[in-house]
This record gives sequence, structure tokens and C-alpha cells, in this order.
Amino acid sequence: MRNHSPGDGSQTGAYYGPESGTRWFGLWDGFFAVSYLVTAVLLFLSGGSQVNHSIPIAALTLIVPWYAAVGRTLMIEDTYGPRNLVFAAGLVTLFCLTTAFNLIGAFALFAVIPMLIMSLPMASAVVLATVANLCPVLVVAFTGADLGLSVLGVLPISLLSIALSVLLGMWIKRVVRQSKERGLLIEELRHSRERVARLSHEAGISAERERLAREIHDTLAQGLTSIISLVQAAESEVRAAPDQAVDHLSLAGRVAKESLAEARGFVAALTPPALRGGSLSQAVRRQAEGLIAETGLEVRCSVMGEEKSLPMAVNVVLLRTVQEAIANVRKHAKQARTVDVIVVFDQDGVRLMVRDDGEGFTPDGGQEGYGLRGMQARVAEIDGVASVTSGPGRGTTVEVSVPMTAPAGEESRG
Repeated sequence: MRNHSPGDGSQTGAYYGPESGTRWFGLWDGFFAVSYLVTAVLLFLSGGSQVNHSIPIAALTLIVPWYAAVGRTLMIEDTYGPRNLVFAAGLVTLFCLTTAFNLIGAFALFAVIPMLIMSLPMASAVVLATVANLCPVLVVAFTGADLGLSVLGVLPISLLSIALSVLLGMWIKRVVRQSKERGLLIEELRHSRERVARLSHEAGISAERERLAREIHDTLAQGLTSIISLVQAAESEVRAAPDQAVDHLSLAGRVAKESLAEARGFVAALTPPALRGGSLSQAVRRQAEGLIAETGLEVRCSVMGEEKSLPMAVNVVLLRTVQEAIANVRKHAKQARTVDVIVVFDQDGVRLMVRDDGEGFTPDGGQEGYGLRGMQARVAEIDGVASVTSGPGRGTTVEVSVPMTAPAGEESRG
């Protein structure tokens, strides 16, 4: 659509959406139809010759297709151009022709004036509305003697009609402008809601991808790493120490079964197998025993305080933390000799600590992998705090503290 000139009092052409389009126009169509029928009936019932009936009714009837074919679209689109002037000129001509043959045709002003106002800029509409209102005065000036009317008798009515036309025009313009502004706001709101919904959907996808990445890293990836280590150990022992090779292969089979169960539970969003039918401390002890079997390290596992029933979401996060810390010991703490795994239950909550005496690293040196970042993200989700303390030659300590007020309503998804 075209943009209107700044001086014509119109709005910039734009699409305002269905809320501001043609809903209200149905009422106007009804008013136009009633105005036409009333004027046509009055013309038909008026006295006079056949000419005074047929010609004005014909001219009045021509306004209907002229409005339907040309004017209605212009009024809905609210565009101003040469077609608007053509429509308005034709409308005024047909109205004046109707009134010239029968003064009762002046009743059509109730429909003509609003159409002029809705199809033209305000200044042009007022000029043509004045011409239309003065048409009955001119008819009286030429034929008033036959009708028993005088110019001074109808002129005040015409002037009042002109004033009312201006006020009506201003009111219609204001209503239409407010309607379109409201429609524009509604359309912008709809677009904003769609944008928010799209961003929320994308954020949800991103969060779910992050969760899936953590789950895969903490379950399947670590299980496969353990299996590879055990198989490699068995390969090196198959001739020199066949009994130990069998033990390692047996342990690899157990880890593979547990990893398969983890994968199935992960897909089905169930409780991790390590926590089914057992407590958190039992699951932690099994992780420590697995590290002993794989590496031969001295692993000391201890539980302090009276174990409390924790939400499943908290149990899962603590178990994943132990798995990640033990996986890091297996992969990075090559010089470690002892590992301490400590679980402490107290009135404030539960604390978990995994400490090794390996070579350590500099935590702020950019060496943290995805596992540590994923662990910290998991702990943050349950309102806990995770810290990693390390240094070259000083080993590494992973500590997690979770308050008893941690979220209890959200079940773990894997």
C-alpha cells in the first residue's frame, strides 16, 4: 500500500491485521442498505410525475454498484489517490441528480456524507460534503416556487448539515484511526507472542541438548571408557595372568550391562540403575569398588552421619558427580595412589567429596573439560554448590554441597 502525504491527516498505509480490518464495516454496509431503502421508498411514495419517480430512483440505485465496485475497497484500504476523487465525484453527481429531480432524495445525505469522509482526506471531504449539502438549496432556488419552499427556509438546515458533516467527519476519522492503531498494536502483540514462543522453544531445545550431552557424557561415555580400560588390561594379562584377565573381562561385562541399563533408563527417563533398589551410599560404594577393580588404587569410601532419604533429583546429581570425579581420576590422575570418597549427611544437607593425591592441575588455567562444567551445571539445578580445588602436585578435590531444601518435586530424567 502507498504511504499518505503528511499533510492529508491520514495514517501511513500498512497492514493492520484482521482485528482492525473490515469487522466494523459490516455495520456500515447495513446502515448504507437501510439508508438506500428508506430514501428509495420515500421517492417511490412521493407525488409528482413519472419522471420525478423513475429518474431519481435510477440515479439513487446507481450509487449502490458504484459503492460496491469502487468505493468500498477504497474505504477499507484507506488509500488516497485519483480513484478516490473519481469515486467521490461520481457519488456527488449521482446524489445531485437524484435531488435535482426530487428533493426527497436529500435523505441520501445520511449515507453520502460518511462515504465522502471515509474515502477522501479531510479537507477534500469537507469541500465535497459542502457541495452535496448545498445541492438541495440550489434545487429550491430554481424550483422552490413550485414546491412552496424558499432558499432562506432551507439554507439554515443546509448550513447546520454542513457543520454536522464536519463534526461527523472528524469523529469518523478519529474512530478509524484509533481502530487501526489498536489493530496495529494487536498485530505487534501477536508477532511478539510468536517471537517469544519461538525463542522459548529454541531455549527449551538448547537446554534439552545440554541435558542430553551431560547425560551421555556421565553415563555412556564413562561406561565405554571403563570397558576399554578393562579390555586393554585383559589383553596385556591374557598370557601372563589369565585369572586376572578373566576377572577384568568379567568386570568389563558387568560394566557393559550397567551401561546398557543406563542407556535404556536414559531413553525411558527412568531412575539410574545404580540407584534402583539401593541407597545413595550403596551406589557410591559400588563406584569406588569399580575404580579399585579397574586401576588397583587404594580407594577409601566412607559415609558419615545418618543417611537421609533424598529427592531422586538430588541422588542422581550426587551419583553423577561421583561418576565424573572417578572418571577424571581414571583419565588424568596417573600418579595418584589413594582416592577418598566421602559422603556426609548432617542437618543442613548432604556433602560429597572425592579427593585424590594425583598430579593435579590449575583450575583457572582453562583445563576444565566438559565433564566438570556439566557437573557444576547439574549441581546448580538443585540449588547446590560445586567446587574443584587443585594445584600442580597437590592432587584434586571435588566437593559438592546440597541443602536439604533442594528441589524435591522434579524427578530425574536419566
